Amino acid sequence: MSNAICWDAELIRRYDQAGPRYTSYPTAVQFHDGISPTDLTRALAISQSGKRDLSLYVHIPFCANICYYCACNKVITKDRSRSTAYLESLYREIDLISAHAGRDQVVEQLHFGGGTPTFLSHQELRDLLTKLRASFNLRDDDLGDYSIEIDPREADWATMGLLREIGFNRVSFGVQDIDPEVQRAVNRLQSLEQTSQVMEAARALAYRSINIDLIYGLPKQHPESFARTVDAIIELKPDRLSVFNYAHLPERFLPQRRINSEDLPSPADKLRMFEQSIKQLTDAGYRYIGMDHFALPDDSLSIAQETGELQRNFQGYTTHGRCDLIGLGVSSISQVGDLFCQNTADIKQYQDRIDSGELATCRGLVSNDDDRLRRAVIAQLICHFRLEFADIERACHIRFRDYFAECWPVLQQMHRDGLINLTDQGIDILPAGRLLVRSVCMVFDAYLAVDNQQRYSRII
Repeated sequence: MSNAICWDAELIRRYDQAGPRYTSYPTAVQFHDGISPTDLTRALAISQSGKRDLSLYVHIPFCANICYYCACNKVITKDRSRSTAYLESLYREIDLISAHAGRDQVVEQLHFGGGTPTFLSHQELRDLLTKLRASFNLRDDDLGDYSIEIDPREADWATMGLLREIGFNRVSFGVQDIDPEVQRAVNRLQSLEQTSQVMEAARALAYRSINIDLIYGLPKQHPESFARTVDAIIELKPDRLSVFNYAHLPERFLPQRRINSEDLPSPADKLRMFEQSIKQLTDAGYRYIGMDHFALPDDSLSIAQETGELQRNFQGYTTHGRCDLIGLGVSSISQVGDLFCQNTADIKQYQDRIDSGELATCRGLVSNDDDRLRRAVIAQLICHFRLEFADIERACHIRFRDYFAECWPVLQQMHRDGLINLTDQGIDILPAGRLLVRSVCMVFDAYLAVDNQQRYSRII
């Protein structure tokens, strides 16, 4: 497929709204407290009987320093010993969960997120991987996708060597911006040299993929300075980039209250930053995967999109979306069959629950037939920018036009506006609409009518 995109300022003005990122459907906003640990163990039993492959997510919540823009679930502390009690609880949770997993269920994907996973000592990281390998069937042939998020200020050659030795083969570095003035405004001082050195180590150690995260819309940013940041990162040539829109929601995320709103760039400047970034990255040979993500043509995400195998889960775009996802640690989310469930986000409550021998599941939902149907529609649009009605009709035994009759007038308007090409056979999202794919997905979201859209960031 062609990944051509076209910047249409008028179309963006009309359709740039707040909406979900669709790492799941239904989204986490729909989770409720009617889900219990029993629901999870029942779903795991079904997964085990079906010998379904697994994806593991491990949440390490600790950070030594606070970044003012951050909206993650985290614990800010300089006390490295705080990890000891948490890991003891995490090991107990691994025991509780793995008792319901079979050795014939291969862990095709593993991801450590946070927080800052490299807050842990080298020995703690080594012991944690040893525990996971003893409890689940992790691959030892380096063919799985085993990734970890890294703050370059918390890593060096020795760290990268250790992580490669214990099985990680993909890495994501948080950078956000290289301008010192911007870094001071968000309390994240990080030199380009630090990033360059750990990237050099990752390449020398044969990591399969390197991702860099950037954020546009931060305080003190302006189009010219952010263009310099993008150029500098292109010089480092990561395999993938994520260029995120900063959502300033200080009423929801306390650290953001330390940001002076007067220092934030104007909406017009934010649009210019993203437009420039797209041009810089595409001129440098990166493909637009969708949803702020770019990848080189030989990266597995680009190849999966070409072959129609790209999927999406709580880690974002993936080639392992068909695996059952097990979340471990405070606030982590699992998706096992039709069940979505999340651990409590309170670290003390998490540890108390686990230490008493009970799983920390506190909320979630069970998908119904309508959820599954709409999930399939949204997944095709957000991963491949096209949808064949016949595929959905065969899989779900419906007539698409009748089932989504209420959506048709909106789709027809999107067609007239040049966002999509709507025919009797399907939907193609046009180059001018690909930056706005979330708007098209939102047409099929049955929950948005009752959602408070202030919960979500803007599309661009």
